[in-house]
Amino acid sequence: MAVNTLPDPAGAACTSLGSFLRDRRSRLQPGPDAPGRRRTPGLRREEVAARANVSVAWYTWLEQGRGGPPSNEVLERLVRALELDAVGREMLFLLAQQRPPPLGPFALPQVTPALQRVLDGMPSSPAIVKTPTWDVVAWNAAAVAVLGDYAAVPARERNVLRRLFGAPAIRESQPDWDASARAAVAVFRIDIARIGGSPEADALAAELQASSADFRRLWAENDVRGHWVGVKRLRHSQAGPITLEYSAFAVDGGEGLSMVVFSPASAADLRAVEALIARKTQAA
Repeated sequence: MAVNTLPDPAGAACTSLGSFLRDRRSRLQPGPDAPGRRRTPGLRREEVAARANVSVAWYTWLEQGRGGPPSNEVLERLVRALELDAVGREMLFLLAQQRPPPLGPFALPQVTPALQRVLDGMPSSPAIVKTPTWDVVAWNAAAVAVLGDYAAVPARERNVLRRLFGAPAIRESQPDWDASARAAVAVFRIDIARIGGSPEADALAAELQASSADFRRLWAENDVRGHWVGVKRLRHSQAGPITLEYSAFAVDGGEGLSMVVFSPASAADLRAVEALIARKTQAA
């Protein structure tokens, strides 16, 4: 099985694994003790192979587009051997395996001021940023008005799954609770797989299985879903029925973070959201 190339929008091959490896190899300077005169810039194949702890023949095949896709372990060694940055690492995996690299061990990413400004730039659409373990780490004023004041509760309670399965008021406010809960569990399973698992995720899953028969039932279904997108209907205690369309987006540069945006589904829903925001602003 030959290693694939990635086509550009016009249909021509934009690059191949072999050409990418040759290009990155040519950018590296040999050490002062490297033997022999060089006709071309960069490292030799045998030098990269030694750095990556692979055979020269195997590395040569990779540059020639021969053999099957390298394993994750080999690719990670090539990342270090070729001194690739995060973007270069992603490109290497895309070319070799036609998928992005797995996320590393989970560590809570920081919400940048720029990301918070994106949230605040959506004044009428509740929006949150969550981690792979579904902790809410950022939100906007519309989210506070419609979904709840995250700042007013301890950090542990700012978890979408704990709220969904552990707060009776949340359940009562969602006419389609079972469908929403099923989708959330299916996406959560994918989210923790993407980070390679974590003690935090294991502890959360164990906690919810122990405390919620519904979570235990849905978790046992082993369903998976790649994208959290759909329609959420709310029975808001102050505004009455509200319908929101929601979509989740990966946060570029925030490893593991995703932004969930809830957009009012109709003009009437927009007016209800705006009234809640105005009421919240006046109360403050």
